[in-house]
Amino acid sequence: MAPENHAVREFFQVLVEKHFHETLGLRDQELSDYVSNLIGDFCEAEELFKIRDGEGRPLTDVGEMLLAADPVYGPAPSFDRERQVRKHIGDFTLFFTGMFPESVNARRLRRHRLESFVDFIKAGKESYYIVSKFEHFEYAKVAPLFARLSNEFERCVYGLNIIKNELEVMQHPIARRANELIM
Repeated sequence: MAPENHAVREFFQVLVEKHFHETLGLRDQELSDYVSNLIGDFCEAEELFKIRDGEGRPLTDVGEMLLAADPVYGPAPSFDRERQVRKHIGDFTLFFTGMFPESVNARRLRRHRLESFVDFIKAGKESYYIVSKFEHFEYAKVAPLFARLSNEFERCVYGLNIIKNELEVMQHPIARRANELIM
């Protein structure tokens, strides 16, 4: 992962704050910090696909992740593992629905995927909600953040989509040239 003060992280921090605070009116610094760090973390494929099955293969299917999170009927050996996987599901679905919404439908068109039956928004909101219910001991301090992420999930998705669109404009040579002339 990129260090905390890395230019990529600072770049995403500026974009998230700009659009979450100004465009959406979502003035929650802790939430903005979390989302900008999430984008920075997910620049690394290892972070994006860090949840693994029993054989050590990365899980890329949200449906399989949901099954892996179950500590009662599934393979999750503990409730801590359920929290870890549920947090990742929230992060994964937020990232994909916000930054790559077109890929969500493309992923569903692939055959033999459990996530064909999964509503990404619902899975993300529910996962963050479950993580927020781990509100004791070492998780007490961050539990309210995950409750807010669950409650504001759609707004966060929309904010990430605005950021995605801005990044696309920045990459376009004509838009980049116009920006340089304005500056």
